[in-house]
This record gives sequence, structure tokens and C-alpha cells, in this order.
Amino acid sequence: MTVTTAAPALALSGVSKRFDGFPALDGAHFSVREGEVHALLGENGAGKSSLMNVAAGLYLPDEGEVRVDGVVRRFSGPLEAAACRIGMVHQHYKLVRALSVAENVMLAAMAVESQSAAGDRSADKVGTTASRAALRTSYGSRLARIRALIDDHAARLGFSIDHRRAVHTLSVAEQQRVEILKALVTGARILILDEPTAVLTDEEATRLLQTMRTLAAAGAAVVLVTHRLRDVREHADRVTVMRAGRTVAECDPRATSTAELTELIVGAAAPAVTRKAAAPGVARLAIRNLTCRRHDGFEVLANLSLKVRSGEIYGVAGVGGNGQTELVEALLGIEPPVSGEVIIDGVGDIAMASPAARQSIGVAAIPADRYRLALAGTLPIADNYGVTRVASGAYGSVLWVDFRRMRQEAAAGVREFDVQGVRRIEQPAGLLSGGNAQKLVIAREFASAPWLVVAHSPSRGLDVRACADVQRRLIDAREAGAAVLLVSEDLEEVLLLADRIGVMSRGRLVAEFDAPVDRQRIGQAMVDHA
Repeated sequence: MTVTTAAPALALSGVSKRFDGFPALDGAHFSVREGEVHALLGENGAGKSSLMNVAAGLYLPDEGEVRVDGVVRRFSGPLEAAACRIGMVHQHYKLVRALSVAENVMLAAMAVESQSAAGDRSADKVGTTASRAALRTSYGSRLARIRALIDDHAARLGFSIDHRRAVHTLSVAEQQRVEILKALVTGARILILDEPTAVLTDEEATRLLQTMRTLAAAGAAVVLVTHRLRDVREHADRVTVMRAGRTVAECDPRATSTAELTELIVGAAAPAVTRKAAAPGVARLAIRNLTCRRHDGFEVLANLSLKVRSGEIYGVAGVGGNGQTELVEALLGIEPPVSGEVIIDGVGDIAMASPAARQSIGVAAIPADRYRLALAGTLPIADNYGVTRVASGAYGSVLWVDFRRMRQEAAAGVREFDVQGVRRIEQPAGLLSGGNAQKLVIAREFASAPWLVVAHSPSRGLDVRACADVQRRLIDAREAGAAVLLVSEDLEEVLLLADRIGVMSRGRLVAEFDAPVDRQRIGQAMVDHA
């Protein structure tokens, strides 16, 4: 670690922030120096993202101060923070889905340049020389230069990304890479990464974290917000732990055991995930020769076939961007396939059925992007919980809804699934932390015992306690006789939960294994067909 004795690159002290009267931050403090990777740990709802949102200019603190290179800053928005070369890669991405990768990056570069000019800051404070030069030429030349910068940074990061593709055609993992590239191309010196490895494979995560170390060695200050203790112990120089909006500890991750870190985070050891032996029955889901194409005509699923039986968890493993997202969207009715069948036992082919029709026959959906596909953040928790049952007529007709019953059942679901941070059932769902938002989705989807569960990265970005709880719910569904299709880039999760594992590469199922299976065999199947 190369750390100077000068003032920290970024320091937050005595920061408090309230939402709807609830204290999200209570006198929290944190600092990161040039040349180090500093990890920030804590449960979902502990205040980690809120504290970093203050640093990145998204939130104005009620109390406390932010210092950059020892100078007090009071950011009125994220562009002012970006002009001080603070870049944050959020867990839920800030991308324009209709634009291409290059256009998103150029838009960010132009915004930072404009903010710099408006604030009359010196040129060496904003962006790289190359990105500034790109902004002063014609649109075509600027876009070409931005594409070259993307390719350069992507090569150094080991990312595979097509800068011409529209963001809405990218997987969640690919969108994360775009956010990282966007921060780097716009010249971030203080880089905040919120759950950066949550949707990456082991190899991708290791490569990314090694790149973060390289950036720190070159003088960057890197903040790693994560729940992966292994990432912290292997790659962080310091670790700060938050709980209930407060900073509770700062320690050396290499001198602190995993058990000690876990206890600092949750106050107790994480519950173990256990289960009975599988007792699979009939094929509840049969996918036959499923083919899907992107809007540009590229074939993302090619004659894919697999079966998921009742009473089992079938795990789909693979590097992000190999058709997993398109498979889930086809199964949930978000994007229809070009050809092929999705057979539900006792129902028939539902390949062209609407999402509502699938829900009505007992298909539960847990998508990777919970805020885009599973929740309406501005609507109350009660409405988000009851929306599918309103559609089915469980609360009366659409012209007369029994809101009293819906609120009562939503409150019961929140209690049963331990959704934290709910002060009143009428509060917007968007105020929930990521893990608690995921619990709300699962509470709704499991309110009526589902026949088939389609779960895409269900533990993405969750702390150890919330992760164990979500995994327990999937196992409970499997033991109750449901068929569970688990699609996850987290190989540990697949190995822990799946009874059978299929490996996807380039839109095809290239290998299948019965559990237990050695992770090297799965990794080899990914590499052999990449």
C-alpha cells in the first residue's frame, strides 16, 4: 500500500441524515487516502450506501462535513462531486437504457466538463486530458474518441464490452462494467464501488479487484462497499464497519478473522443454510429449443433445452452476458422468444403468455433488477405487496379494491419475512435498503405457494444475514415441492443451493452436473466454451 501522510483524499465526519424522520445516518465517519483500498462493511440498511451517497453529492447531509484533500466541500449535486473527481459506481445503475454504451459514457463526460466550466475549476481537476480533448471536437470525433477510451480502459480491466450496444440489451453484469468504465473515463481519482463484485464470477471479481489495487498503487483512493468478506480480507488495506447508521469499528482486515468481522457486522454469527436431501418429482418446467434474439438481431439464446423438476433447485451458472438475462426474461414473459416452447406441467406451452397469466398459474418471479422489474419505488409498500393479488381479483375487482385487507396482509407479510426499515406500510418501497426490498419481493411472490420459482441473482448485494434468509426461502420452496430455477453469476450460491447445475455459454447449455460437483469442473466448462 502506498499511502501518503497528507490529508485523506476523502473524509466524512459527524454525518447525519434523516429520511421521513428516520435516521439513516447518525454521526457516521469514514476516510480514505490516496493509494489505498478501504472497504466499508455493514448489514443492508446499516447506512453504507447513504454515507457514500453523501460523499458523491446525491444526498446533502443534515449534519457533518465532507472534506476532499482537506478542504470542506458542500456538494449541491453529483456533478459537483464528479468535478472534484469523485466517481461512484452505484449498485443500481444510473444509465440511459435507450443509448449505447459509448453515448452513456460521453454524456457523463460532457456533464462533468460542463460542471467544471461553470464552476471555473482548474483543468487538472476534471477528467483526463484525452476525455477533455474528445469533448471539444465534432460529435462524430468525440464519440470515436470516447469509444477508444472505453476500449483502452476495458482492456486494462479485462472487460469484454461492445461500446456500440444499447444499454437495454446488456445483462446486469455488463451494465455494471459500463458504470465502472464511465467513472474511469471521466477521470475519477476517488472511486467508490457499491457492491462491484455482486454479479461477477470468481474470475471476473478477482480481475476487477486486482485492477482496483493497481489503481490504488497509481495513486487513486478506492472505496469498496461490499458484503463479500473474502474480497475484503484479500484486497482491502483497511475496513470500516457500520451498524444502524453509525460507524462502529475500523480495523485491519488481515488481522481480523472472518468470524470477528461477521460479529462486528451483524452482532452474531450468520445462520447456517441447511437442507434435506432432494426428492425430485415430475418435470414442472420443460424448456425446449428456446431461441431468443436481441433487438439488433443477435441470437442470445440458441435452441436451449432444460428441465426443472418439482422438489429440486436447478442452478444455471456462467459468466454474465451469455444469455442468462434473456432466458429469465423469456420465462417471465418480459421478452417473447423467437421460437421454442416453455412447458408447464398440467398447463402446456406458455412461451407467449403474459406475465400476469404466468403469475396466475403459480410462477413466482425474482428478477435481478428488483427496482426496474419487481418494484415501483415511488408507490407504498402495501401497493407493491398487493399488486399481483389485485390483478388476480383477490382484493375485489379493479373498480373496487379492498385496501384495508391489502394493507393488513402486506403488514403480515412484512412481519413474516422480516422486512426491516418499515415504519409504516404506506411508506414508499424505494426507501427500503436493497436486502429489504428483496425480502419484500419474495414475501409478495411467495404469498401464494408457487409451483415454479424463477430467481435471477436473488442474493445480489445482500449482507450475510439477508443472504442466508433469502436462500432459506428458496430451500423452503423447494422442500414444499416447488421447482426452483436459480440463475446466478455467484458460483458459491449455485454450489450451495443447486441439486443440478447447468452451465451456459454463448446462449447455449454446454454442460450439466449433479450436485455435489467440484467448482473447478464448472469453471472448466465455462472456459472450454467461452
